[in-house]
Amino acid sequence: MTHTLLSFGHGYSARALSRILLPQDWRVIGTTRSEDKAPRLMNEGVEPRIWPGADMIPALDAATHILISAAPDEDGDPVLAELQEEIAKRAGQFAWVGYLSTTGVYGDHDGDWVDENTALTPSTKRGIARVSAESAWAAIDGLPLHIFRLAGIYGPGRGPFSKVREGTARRIIKDGQVFSRTHVADIARVLAASIAKPNPGAAYNVCDDDPAPPQDVIAYAAELLGLPIPEAVAFEDADMSPMARSFYAESKKVRNDRIKDELGVELLYPDYRSGLRALLAQEIGA
Repeated sequence: MTHTLLSFGHGYSARALSRILLPQDWRVIGTTRSEDKAPRLMNEGVEPRIWPGADMIPALDAATHILISAAPDEDGDPVLAELQEEIAKRAGQFAWVGYLSTTGVYGDHDGDWVDENTALTPSTKRGIARVSAESAWAAIDGLPLHIFRLAGIYGPGRGPFSKVREGTARRIIKDGQVFSRTHVADIARVLAASIAKPNPGAAYNVCDDDPAPPQDVIAYAAELLGLPIPEAVAFEDADMSPMARSFYAESKKVRNDRIKDELGVELLYPDYRSGLRALLAQEIGA
């Protein structure tokens, strides 16, 4: 039987999963809003669909697995807004459905630990929208839904090195502020492990073992590059966009025991130091 992944919003994390599945003879159909991105997906072995716009019924009929990376907007979840009825009709057809959410659903915990059983008390518009989207997907009867709450994502092309090199990186200091983060390769490994061992209804935190203040990450990147450590700027004095500032509204450390105990995942990059070293080695090698 051919496994077919239908990936809505086939972006950074979904592409990393494709790199695991395609060599295993999976068929991957990925949506993108941009015609300009379609050739890149084709070069990676993914069948692109320009959506919204394309007729998604044939892709839904072919799908054995679904991954939703598309973020909710002011109208709610964009996939459900257009295709909820069609997905619900086919709920029993799918072996696995994965929804990529965010650890922002837990809200602010003043730097304390949270896990998958922590109450969802988001304090930002993005977090509130994600809780609503999670609930909307979970409400579809018979859908084998798995929720993945991702911490801050980094990886190739998404690291601190370019800003440090350009001299634009800053170490924003806010007392007690701590973030969890995750390398995109580990996200892909968690998703692949869940596909291999489905547990409908489960939610998983996807993050590394070492929540850390953001200024420590910037400082370590500078050390790796042999460049001066960027200046420290108090949060209150920092010139930041509203979105960037909103990330500092919440501070928490996220537990990841479930991906290890239930899925057997061994993280490639259990802390930001190992992840950044690998990224730099990859850049140099390239």
